[in-house]
Amino acid sequence: MSTNSRLRTLGNREAGPGRPVYVTGEIGINHNGDLENAFALIDAAADAGCDAVKFQKRTPEVCTPRDQWEIERDTPWGRMTYIDYRHRVEFDEDGYRAIDEYCKKRGIAWFASPWDVESVAFLEKFDVPCYKVASASLTDDELLRAMRATGRTVILSTGMSTPKQIRHAVEVLGSENILLCHATSTYPAKAEELNLRMINTLQDEYPNVPIGYSGHETGLQTTLAAVALGATFVERHITLDRAMWGSDQAASVEPGGLSRLVRDIRTIEESLGDGVKKVYESELGPMKKLRRVTGVVAEAEAAEPAAV
Repeated sequence: MSTNSRLRTLGNREAGPGRPVYVTGEIGINHNGDLENAFALIDAAADAGCDAVKFQKRTPEVCTPRDQWEIERDTPWGRMTYIDYRHRVEFDEDGYRAIDEYCKKRGIAWFASPWDVESVAFLEKFDVPCYKVASASLTDDELLRAMRATGRTVILSTGMSTPKQIRHAVEVLGSENILLCHATSTYPAKAEELNLRMINTLQDEYPNVPIGYSGHETGLQTTLAAVALGATFVERHITLDRAMWGSDQAASVEPGGLSRLVRDIRTIEESLGDGVKKVYESELGPMKKLRRVTGVVAEAEAAEPAAV
């Protein structure tokens, strides 16, 4: 199978084997409905070297079960009904226009996970590079069809889903324009439940689809292991402060950690190489100094080292 069939277009970038890992900072609703928080998170992602930030877009009346609308809860803005809270953490078109403009200024892409068909239509007002299917939405065929109909690349997270459900979602979306992400939908996820080898299982199962990783764990090392296993796309939730109010903050990466994560991802992808053994020019000095016996086979090969 040609690796070209595993490349996907995300705006002005390609994601897939042989391309730099596409790193996304998942803002989600960690902005708590405040544009200044959103701008600060965009700054953190841009400064760290992320390729994109991602939001979540919901139509509260569609995504909130009717029997929960009037349930009151304590929030940073006082006691309010759940439906009012859901509206409080959503940005309107003016908010997203401001986000769009700010991202352009910072030179970083943005996109979102639409949780309902109406939100897909809303996001179509903007030239987003792709859509993301949240793991919770993987079984929503109507929503998947709406995303497919836009013609944009669709990134599909596979948390809380069985192999049959994943296969069905891929059939609904069509495999030619999707990127699959392994995920475990626990916040935060335990190391023993990350099952990173699923990245390789998905690579084998879907040979014409690039495979990525959406992580909800604490710490960075397991996400770096995902890159070493071949993840071509990486997403982690980001926050200004893990102690902030909100359900996703504790499983998120703060700005300093995000900078280290992107730095280390770039080092790992550089270090993976092409898997072809060669003698580097930098090794010739140590070889001459340290190798006592030249070796009958190695002598001719070592005389003409491969280009680096």
